[in-house]
Amino acid sequence: MNVRSQTRGPVVVITICRASSRNAVDRPTAEALADAFRRFDSDSELSVAVLTGEGEHFCAGADLKAVAAGTPNRLRADGDGPMGPTRMLLSKPVIAAVEGYAVAGGLE
Repeated sequence: MNVRSQTRGPVVVITICRASSRNAVDRPTAEALADAFRRFDSDSELSVAVLTGEGEHFCAGADLKAVAAGTPNRLRADGDGPMGPTRMLLSKPVIAAVEGYAVAGGLE
């Protein structure tokens, strides 16, 4: 499981769970993040999301090992951004709980 969602009352905590790669985002993680944020935005019981990374770092950006292996994150003009939710126009606030590395696409 690359992404975990935990609901605490009106708050959902969405966690990138790839600590061994400093939470670098590969295609499955980008898709899971986008799905988690779509669920958050459509749930009338939720008011705010907190995005965080498991372990010591928030997010090291795109998983360059996956890109080099020929599986880049998707990038379509009419779709999700390469990091998942980066192009979404959400109707509710998102707080980034940043600790450790937050570089490149991890800042989107």
